[in-house]
This record gives sequence, structure tokens and C-alpha cells, in this order.
Amino acid sequence: MKRINDAVRCFNFEGMVGITSDYRRETAILTREIIDRIIVVDYELVPDDPTILSWRLKDTNIWTTQVDAGDRRGQHLFSRNTIEQVRIDWEMVKRDPYLKEGGQGALYSEPWVAQHVPDWTKAKFLLVANWQWIGLFISILLGLMLKVVAQHLLHLAKRFTSKTKVQWDDKIADAIERPVGLLAASLFWIASLRILQFSGMMLTVMSLVAQIILSIAMIWIIYKLTEVLTDHLKTLAARSDSALDDHLVPLINRALKIFIVIIGILVMFQNLGINVMSVLAGLGLGGLAFALAARDMCANLFGSVMIFLDRPFSIGDWVLIGENEGTVEDIGFRSTRVRTFYNSVISIPNATVANADIDNMGAREFRRIKAFFGLTYDTPPEKMEAFLEGVKNIVEANEYTRKDYYHVVFNGYGNSSLDVMLYCFLKVPDWATELVERQNIYLEILRLASEIGVDFAYPTQSLHIETFPEKKGVREPHKIDEAALAAGASAFGPDGSKSSPLGRGLFVPPYKMPRGNDDEA
Repeated sequence: MKRINDAVRCFNFEGMVGITSDYRRETAILTREIIDRIIVVDYELVPDDPTILSWRLKDTNIWTTQVDAGDRRGQHLFSRNTIEQVRIDWEMVKRDPYLKEGGQGALYSEPWVAQHVPDWTKAKFLLVANWQWIGLFISILLGLMLKVVAQHLLHLAKRFTSKTKVQWDDKIADAIERPVGLLAASLFWIASLRILQFSGMMLTVMSLVAQIILSIAMIWIIYKLTEVLTDHLKTLAARSDSALDDHLVPLINRALKIFIVIIGILVMFQNLGINVMSVLAGLGLGGLAFALAARDMCANLFGSVMIFLDRPFSIGDWVLIGENEGTVEDIGFRSTRVRTFYNSVISIPNATVANADIDNMGAREFRRIKAFFGLTYDTPPEKMEAFLEGVKNIVEANEYTRKDYYHVVFNGYGNSSLDVMLYCFLKVPDWATELVERQNIYLEILRLASEIGVDFAYPTQSLHIETFPEKKGVREPHKIDEAALAAGASAFGPDGSKSSPLGRGLFVPPYKMPRGNDDEA
């Protein structure tokens, strides 16, 4: 066996797809069988000049060529054409005797299956024996049957997993039920190729197909198991108080799936005979161009990292990012998706999000109400105080208002109204509750105004006509009693009879209301 393996190293299999170790050994054996039937090799005549790039053995299709790339560069090996032609040449000379002066071959014998099939099946169609075509058809059918059987067995196993106290075994069984059948079929087909002894292009094609199916099945299984893992992580994240892990789990899920697919494809190419490391090294030549093309992608990736480190918002928050306003639906590697109040979805690159001014409405502990109510100018001072007291009581009565800080004040004289300002805060879980409670407060104020008999003002103008043509003016000159005016003004001074600097007692400002302290609670 060691001598055969040494002979295999004399062949240039580099870059050939779907080549098995048995195929390599058979190639070396058949080459020796052909040589011993055609020519006695005088090794003194084999050229050793390094300038000779290729050389053919006399009366054969056996060539050696100098390798021009790879780890064996500069060595002379049997060429790929020789490898591809050797089985055709063997069919032509296999009935010829060995040369007396030569060797006695490599003791090659037909495969066990070929020795026990009827002679009529040894006839060839498209360079492949009939028994091999029949065996291929049977192996395909058996592989499909094995796929169904494997899936059915796993389905039966789910009856036992459903009786356990844990759920992870049920999820695993559900996840791998379909890909396990494909895995079983592909392994059976690969084993069948060894038994059927295909060679040449047929072996290359069949091995390629079987290896691809096997790789897809393995990637599929690991991919589905990743979903089981992330489902478990979601369960753990739901138990924690932090919202960060709720956001990290979807990203971990995507990262693992991308990693599995990429690594799986690279491993598949490696198994098919493609030198992945050489391909990756070749990609380094275009690294600069790739870096320029991937600049935005890298910026968005780092942006997503900064979002998770800074945590300016969470999924479900109402945010204002630049000119975009809405509810955060998803935070991905490349972009953040925001559902606007028009029910559309905006995808904002994470690089933009990381550099933008973010107003997180969802992070507010309280939501402000700032409103002005205009009463008519004929409102008596006593009713104004009563109105202020009533609005204050409305704020106190609402279960969602902040009680330790709010203002209800007669704020000024407007152009057509006496302006009352309400400044308070609501502690509500969401915008919908905010709207309803704001409405409830406004409705209560409307009922209050009706109860105490004050009217809300609207913009008005009074037109005073001083004179008419050919008529006297309507305004009579006033007689001013300076003493009475002075007495009236003095009555509102300190200790005056009409002085009420703190009001008539109908309204008590919120900050003067007695509050219980924490010790009394």
C-alpha cells in the first residue's frame, strides 16, 4: 500500500474536482498495468533536463509535465490528460499480455461487483458499463427510500421527546427532521459510488453532485440547530430585565447563520478539491478595491455596534431621528427600521443613526401637557379664582397626573381673553393612553366651566364710532373726581379695604397645598 501511495504522488491531481483516494490509487495501478504491457522502460533514457516542460512515454498516451504553480511548482508529474485518458487506454490493452522483459503489472483485478455480474451487463453505453448504469439507478431509488425512512424514524422519535419535561429536544427534532433524510441519502449515494467503481468524467460528475448534496444537508442541519439555540437565548433574554439582550439575540441569530453559510460553502469547495486558501489569498490582491466598495457596509456595521453600546433607544420606542419619526421595529447590521405614523417603514442606515440627533420619546418618564384657556373679559375675579381651583382639583383627581409638580395660573391678558395656563405632566405607558387622559382632563375642564358659569372667549373686535357727519359726538366729556380715584387706588394697597393680594381664598396654588412626606406614607 505504501508503494502505491508513493506512486500516487507522481500524478498531478491538483484542481481536479470529486477525486477520491480510491480513484487516485486506481489511476496509479492502471498506469503501471499499461506500461508493463506496452514498453520496457529504460530509466537511463528518461530526461532529467529541467528545461524540458513535457515528455511522453513512447507508444503511449502517458505524459509528464512540469508543474508551473502551487506547492509542487517545478516538479515533473504525470499530467491531467494522462489521468483522464488512462482508463480508456486500459480498456484497449487489458487483454494484452505482459512484456517478458518488463514488470508484471500491479496485480490489478476487476472490482468484486464486476466479477459477479452477467456478461451482458459488462457491455458499455456512453463509456460506462451497463451494470454501473443499473446500479446507479437502483442506488438513487434506495437513497430516496432511505431519506423517507430516516424522516419517518425521526418523526416517531418525536413521540418520545414530546413526553419529556424539556422543550429543547422537541425543537431539535422538528428542526432536523427534513435535512436528516437528505443527509442519510447523500451518505448512501457516496458509498454507492465506491461500490459501483465509476471512473473518469462520470466519477467526477457523480462525486461532485453527491458532495454538494452532502454539504447542503450538513449546512441545513447546523442552520436549523442555530434557530433552536437562538430560540433558547430568546427565552433567557425574556426573563431578564435588561432590554439589551432582547436586541442582541436577533443579531446573534443573523451573525451565526451568515457565518455557518459562508464557512459551509468554503468547506464544500475544499471537499470538492478547490484550494480555498489559494482563492482567499487571491482575493487579497483586490483588497483595496473591496475595502473601498465595502466602506459604507463597514460604517453601518460599526454604527450598529455603537447603537448597542450607547443604547439610545429600544425596539418599540417612539423616536425622532433627524426628520424621521416613528416606532422602532428592528435594529439590524445595516439599518434600523422605523414604522412611521403613516404606517410606512423607513430603513435608516446605522451609520446615519449613530451620527444623528436622536430624540427618544419612548424614554420619557412623564409626558407634558401645556394648554391655554381663554375666558371672556366679563369673567368676575371670584369666578376666575374658582375656575383656577377647579382646574387644579381636576389635575389632582386624575390618576395619571404627576402630583408633585404642576401649575394652574391666570397667565395674562390676551387680545380677546383672560388667559389661564395649565402646565402638568402625565405618567402613562404609551401615546394612546396619553391621548385619552389628555382628553379626559379637557372634558373635565369643559364641565367645570359650565358648572361655575364662565365662558371661553374667541377672537373679537369692538368697533367704537365716535362721530357721524353733521352730528355731535356720542362721548360726553367725563368729570374727573381725583379724590375718589385716589381713594379707590388706595383701597387695593397694603391694609386697604379691598386688598386681596393672595386672592379671596377660592384658589390655593398647588405648591401651597399640604403634602404627606415619605415617613407618613
